[in-house]
Amino acid sequence: MDPHPTGALVEREWLEQHLNDSSIRIVEVDEDPAVYHDAHIPGAIGFDWRLDLQDQVRRRFLEPEAFGRLLGSRGISNEHLVIVYGDRNNWFAAYAYWYLTYYGHRAVKLLDGPRELWMSEGRPTTTESPPYIPTRFVAGPGDESIRATRDEVLDGIGGVPVVIDVRARQEYMGAVKPCPGCGSEGTQRSGHIPGAYSIPWAQAVNEDGTFKPIDELRELYRRVMTGNPVISYCSIGERSAHTWFVLHELLGHPSVKNYEGSWTEWGNMVGVPIEKGDARRT
Repeated sequence: MDPHPTGALVEREWLEQHLNDSSIRIVEVDEDPAVYHDAHIPGAIGFDWRLDLQDQVRRRFLEPEAFGRLLGSRGISNEHLVIVYGDRNNWFAAYAYWYLTYYGHRAVKLLDGPRELWMSEGRPTTTESPPYIPTRFVAGPGDESIRATRDEVLDGIGGVPVVIDVRARQEYMGAVKPCPGCGSEGTQRSGHIPGAYSIPWAQAVNEDGTFKPIDELRELYRRVMTGNPVISYCSIGERSAHTWFVLHELLGHPSVKNYEGSWTEWGNMVGVPIEKGDARRT
């Protein structure tokens, strides 16, 4: 068996050749969880981001013990290399990658290209769920160096860290409230966090959903790759996790945090400032 690939990305060709590798667990996380049941990569475990990856009482991600139980119950242990992918150019897959990294599982990689590309290339698919035996997964306490809180964002307005709004331009400008494709996720106010740069997350990928070359990514993010800490946000934390992945994992920025509360939290809070219009762009 070939050794596992280095770096944060896995090519589709490599994964297709290693579908029977017992040291790997493939995880699919989609914006629309129903598509997993239509077809998925053989051996892939489907996670519903609303039901599986969120606390159903407190509207936040799972605590370490619950996260560990979830993964263990699906047959994922601390020894497995986890490869994540999904629809919509891997935005929720990137969120799952960030989630696993937050809880200390560094043996995780993102498939370069979404499920739509895998399907269009005629690669193997199935409708069967994998019969993995439950195992044990122990989550770490949470790596706060990659997670931003609302207080941290508020305290940094007008100075450091650099804040990136990765939503679509109309969302940034305040022309629309909910993010396109985010269902009922809405806010009382529209606009953006004061001083935030507008760099829509989708600019980091090619038309087929694969990541752009490193040189193009460096150019895209040149205004924020200054060495200062960076915080990315969107509406609910999944698109900003995609940008976190690009900056932290592909471009090697040492201090990048994902504000998973994002505009759903910020736009509904009392007493925090907002801006509208095209105030600051790259």
